[in-house]
Amino acid sequence: MEASYPFRKTQLLDACQVAPAMCEQVVPRLYTFMEPLVTIFHGQGDDQQAQTSVGGLLSDVERTHIASMAYRFGQSRLPLQRFLGSQAWDDEPVRQAWRSHVTPHWGQGDGGLVCDPSGCAKSGCASVGVARQWGGRRGHVATCQVALEVGDVSRPGHPLVATRRSLPNAWPTDQARLDQAGGPQGERSDRTRHPLA
Repeated sequence: MEASYPFRKTQLLDACQVAPAMCEQVVPRLYTFMEPLVTIFHGQGDDQQAQTSVGGLLSDVERTHIASMAYRFGQSRLPLQRFLGSQAWDDEPVRQAWRSHVTPHWGQGDGGLVCDPSGCAKSGCASVGVARQWGGRRGHVATCQVALEVGDVSRPGHPLVATRRSLPNAWPTDQARLDQAGGPQGERSDRTRHPLA
């Protein structure tokens, strides 16, 4: 079967590599783009931790967990762990700033809104919404979290407009589990994909 393709898999993967020099031009632009979003964290958390987490995700670390991202930039893991995992901060101002950024580009004549579920592999039961469910981009049923993402798709681009985590049927009936995992407050009914859309 492989002989019928003009390239072997390893050749295709080699062709997909991004040269580090290309990233040198992108990173300063990324930090400029992030600036209005990061300033929202003043008073809620350390904006340095926001930059460290994004820089870590884009870095050359082999595994992008909190410790490796912090150590990559010569920092202690504990402040980053508090910022990403245990510190309470309000994400609505960040969402509002993002919507303000992308709203002027919505509504192009050739565009439309697209709702798409996206699964993130997750094991255990302590994270909100983890269950065996269809994983969207994973292409099969797996233990994961699923979020419904809404994007505006048109010729100029396709910005993400909003995202909301779905709650599988078993979660809303287990209030203690939701509280322990830091689940959404207020309405805790089934937050499945179609009602969210």
